[in-house]
Amino acid sequence: MIEAILFDFGGVVTESPFEAFNTFEREHGLPENFIRKLNSDQHDKNAWAKLERGEISPDEFDELFRKEAINKGYDVGGLEILKLVFTPLRPSMISAIQQYKNNYQVACLTNNFPRTPTLESLIGTSRLNEWQNVFDTFSHVIESAKVGARKPEKQFFLTACDAIGVKPKSAVFLDDIGSNLKPARDMGMTTIKVTSAQQAIDSLEAVLNKS
Repeated sequence: MIEAILFDFGGVVTESPFEAFNTFEREHGLPENFIRKLNSDQHDKNAWAKLERGEISPDEFDELFRKEAINKGYDVGGLEILKLVFTPLRPSMISAIQQYKNNYQVACLTNNFPRTPTLESLIGTSRLNEWQNVFDTFSHVIESAKVGARKPEKQFFLTACDAIGVKPKSAVFLDDIGSNLKPARDMGMTTIKVTSAQQAIDSLEAVLNKS
């Protein structure tokens, strides 16, 4: 029986940043999917991983990401890419979260990064506060930068289940990245790969109706 619904944030509660990545690549003469490929190269040790685990600041990420990009032949600063991650919220997902709170524990499992003056200047306090207001609607928010582990690391999911007080088999997890879903599924969670807001809601309803 499902007791908890666990939502990824970026690409699930918000629009996917991948389209923004591709637009940036076209506008700056980068190969298609350059950003995603760079972030997947040495995915446990690269600049993106270190930022999401809270091991480095956004300023340090800017420099380290640039070094990694230059090694691949292109000069791109990390802060330019971070800005692309802050995509618009999906109102229908926020409404769904509010609805499900009446009958389930509803938590957010997000790979994020430390909020610093640099980040506030880059993104703007209005957008950051808008996101924070949504975070406040969840019963629990598990943030990679605060717990020192990130999806798809198993420790992240163990930490999340412990904090929420739920067994993996009693949780359904929604994420837009397949590699993040696999460890959760291996632990016993029901998983949903999100491609759009409506598809996510429809798939979640189907799971809940069966439980």
